[in-house]
Amino acid sequence: MSYKGLSRIFAILFLFASQSPAFSNENFDPRSSDNTLVIAGKVSTIEGETIPYANIMVVGTVKGTYTNIDGSFEIYDLPDGDYTLKVSAVGFKSFTRNVTIIGGKMSEVNLVFEETGVEMPQIEVIANKDRVFSRVPGSVTFIDKKEIKTVNPLSGNEVLRRSPGVHVVDEEGVGMRVNVGIRGLDPDRSRSVLVMEDGVPVALAPYGEPEMYYTPAMDRMAGVEILKGSGQILFGPQTIGGVINYITANPPQEEEGSVYVQGGQGGFFSGLVNYGNTFGNTGIQANLLRKTANNIGPTEFDITDFNTKFLFKVNEKSELGMKLGIYNEVSNSTYVGINQVMFDQGGQDFTRVAPDDQLDVSRYSVSFSHKYRFNKNVRLRTIAYGYRTTRNWNRQDFSINNDNTPPSNWTGVVWGDREVPGGAIFMRDGTGNRNRQFEVAGVEPRLEVDHKLFNTENELIVGTRFLYERANEQRVNGTKAGVQSGNLVEDEVRTGHAIAAYMQNKMRITSKFDFNAGVRFESFNYERDIRRRNFANIGIRDTVLVAANVINEIIPGVGFNYRPVNVFNIFGGVHKGYAPPRTKDAITSLGDALDLEAEQSVNYELGFRTEPTRWLFVEATGFVMNFSNQVIPVSESAGGLGFGLVNGGATLNRGIETAVVMDLSNLLSMTRVSLTYDINATFLRATYSEDRFINGTNINGNRTPYAPNWFVNSALTLRTESGFGLRLVGNFVGDQFGDELNTVEASADGRIGWIPGYNLFDAVFSYDVEKWNSRFNFSIKNLTNERYIATRRPQGIRVGIPRFITAGYEFRF
Repeated sequence: MSYKGLSRIFAILFLFASQSPAFSNENFDPRSSDNTLVIAGKVSTIEGETIPYANIMVVGTVKGTYTNIDGSFEIYDLPDGDYTLKVSAVGFKSFTRNVTIIGGKMSEVNLVFEETGVEMPQIEVIANKDRVFSRVPGSVTFIDKKEIKTVNPLSGNEVLRRSPGVHVVDEEGVGMRVNVGIRGLDPDRSRSVLVMEDGVPVALAPYGEPEMYYTPAMDRMAGVEILKGSGQILFGPQTIGGVINYITANPPQEEEGSVYVQGGQGGFFSGLVNYGNTFGNTGIQANLLRKTANNIGPTEFDITDFNTKFLFKVNEKSELGMKLGIYNEVSNSTYVGINQVMFDQGGQDFTRVAPDDQLDVSRYSVSFSHKYRFNKNVRLRTIAYGYRTTRNWNRQDFSINNDNTPPSNWTGVVWGDREVPGGAIFMRDGTGNRNRQFEVAGVEPRLEVDHKLFNTENELIVGTRFLYERANEQRVNGTKAGVQSGNLVEDEVRTGHAIAAYMQNKMRITSKFDFNAGVRFESFNYERDIRRRNFANIGIRDTVLVAANVINEIIPGVGFNYRPVNVFNIFGGVHKGYAPPRTKDAITSLGDALDLEAEQSVNYELGFRTEPTRWLFVEATGFVMNFSNQVIPVSESAGGLGFGLVNGGATLNRGIETAVVMDLSNLLSMTRVSLTYDINATFLRATYSEDRFINGTNINGNRTPYAPNWFVNSALTLRTESGFGLRLVGNFVGDQFGDELNTVEASADGRIGWIPGYNLFDAVFSYDVEKWNSRFNFSIKNLTNERYIATRRPQGIRVGIPRFITAGYEFRF
């Protein structure tokens, strides 16, 4: 299918969505239809408590639905016959129920969860069983396992783009180092986002160095939570942009497992083995992931990722969970990309400029989670964790200068064009080995109390978080390209101790109106101990340079959720954004504490969610993020020198993010086919909002780097009773600037300049064979083979990967 043909499909469907009737009358019956109602009922617990947003599937068909807030459900347009309903909900054991339809008459059934499953006592960000998040005071997204499998991601970035407001910049094309910017924030290494896995932070050092050099593999995830509003006030430390929580599968009630293998171009292979079971009071879930490739664009890698969970039911009041993880990666990741001359000449997009560069990442993690119920109204959740990450990076030295003069230790290898000033990259016969080890340990007890203050339903959450982090950094300069040994020129240790205390009360003022108010106190005590460095005009010397500082901050937030009717809710809130400065930025290499303040903002949002009919879901959110002090990264990954004073300034991010989901098969009364269309679109303006001069130019009003004015993700999904599935995806990103001056003309080295917008299309075909417990898939990423600049960071242009084809097979047992 041509690019124009795909564009026409998405444009027509988007126009159709935009003209859908809005729901505005409380007396309007959102379930009225000319279609035939054949099954209806309610879902509840054995104690009589109704279950909202339980999932009901008609086995062997494409029909299914979710229960409403009151636990009721309806299923339409099934021919006469015998059917099996499969009912599932978070925290309950799935079960089936047989029903019979005779003469097209409605069959009414009441479905009761008689047995409650035991969940891992982990801390979740949002209530994922609530499909429209009716009690969450902010913009949220929950992407479940079914959606992840449908996307069939080569990179986890493809899944994150399914959330409005989330802009993801590809670096190497396979998502090993995620770069997420939420609502116009700088995406470099996801510094402005708190990234967690099962409620545990995963950054190198969550307070002092929140860079995402390790990213959880989307392949093994059961879901992803993304929270952007005032509800994130309980989490920290990075709460400027939002919270992303990767969720892994919990031990199942009964034995289940799967084997999934996938292969593609460039020697790409991915293999995932899952197994889970419960033996008496003990549950286990384990998975092993192997991913390798030797030529995806310019990238080769070898990854082994093993994780296991244990769940122990201690007694009727408590459960204990334990999780272990081992990750090992060897890749040819590099900072140097191609320059503008090479890009313009073409044919060199995936040149390995520094072929000997190698990044070794290893991570060992352990966490314990415990839940104790004092009674039905009081619960104590405790999570304790520790992890060690080693990030050793061997990178070849290179030289760029306007005169195109080779350096004294030039290897003779040159890239680009020596006839263009600054257009040549000279490879040097030396390496800089950046070896870093990070240790993190934390514990967080959280008390949850249901109470009746002012004769209303309340949930009070009070907690404390203690965290310790330590970073050991060495730089070893080798005298030959590719060597990993040499002269120790930098050696330092950075430590941090953090204490956070928080409180949030959720008050159900009426059955339709909820109000949340919370506050968090953060205290971060950090120290930089420099033991060896290169002094100007002196040379490399051992030294004793120690400096420390303490940052204390109070972070408040309030939010509300109003439901005039069951299928429509309005939400809003305001909270203070917070992110501590990186320890390396706050204390100079000469041991001077700069006493930098934390990065701060005041964030507002107002939006609505509605499901006016059983075929339409709509969400829209307006947001404003007003920064009084935004720290502009100076790290090498952001294109800077990696040292020096931090440039700060006021910025203003504002915009609208929207999401529309249409079940066209329900709308068109299709009985044997499921056809859905969805689109999420974000329109924003992120600019500097006060006078600030760079090289004599006032950047007040300029757009911030890597903040496109718009980005859209859209999908058309087809599924048939025979097991065939098709997903067509469109990802559209507007133009961006690579620097604060909004320079349009590209620099010769490719690091600065305008980044044109681009349009990408993917296609995923699948075929489920239930009798074989098997699933086949075939994916084409970048269907139209679009050539585009993904980023000009860290040190040169990264071209997005070209058309990429994979095929996979899954067997379930």
